[in-house]
Amino acid sequence: MTAEPSRVYDAVLARRSYSKVTPETPDTAEIERLLEAAATAADHAGLAPWRVIELRGAARERLGDAFARVAMEGGADADAAESQRRKPLRAELLLAVVVSYRESPKVERWEQEAAAAGVAHLLTLLLDDAGWGAMWRSGQATRSAPVAAVHGLGVDEALLGWIYVGGRPDGIRRERHATVDLAEHHSVLE
Repeated sequence: MTAEPSRVYDAVLARRSYSKVTPETPDTAEIERLLEAAATAADHAGLAPWRVIELRGAARERLGDAFARVAMEGGADADAAESQRRKPLRAELLLAVVVSYRESPKVERWEQEAAAAGVAHLLTLLLDDAGWGAMWRSGQATRSAPVAAVHGLGVDEALLGWIYVGGRPDGIRRERHATVDLAEHHSVLE
């Protein structure tokens, strides 16, 4: 059976990452509404091994300080550290995506990370569909101790990255993503 393209299909094809966003942001109630839908991502055994942390205002500045510290500890000069410090200020709202590992005899840690990543991806799709600009970012500091401390992560948690969220700037072209060569990414076993 071949179905006609659906609204979901169209939304997936229309989704774009926005590296620059305006200061407008969804409020906590809207984030929670979208998370309710994103929580339907595939999740073996229903462990819900994830959480999302909103960072606004001074929380972004503390994250920037942690980025700078990690950069300096890695041998960066003052200019490079300052560049790292400014990164979380690119958007007024960052949504930190955390994998919260659960004890399970049948669901390995990698699969729990995949479930948390599925929630993050659905959340970016839902934000885009709701008219917000969003981009999932990570980097060298993502799994560092100073950054984990800013987020208050537990011993069985790890950060997957941040979704930077804001309004969509005027004049940004929403070009279609480059397509992949399906011959390299799809096969059929017989």
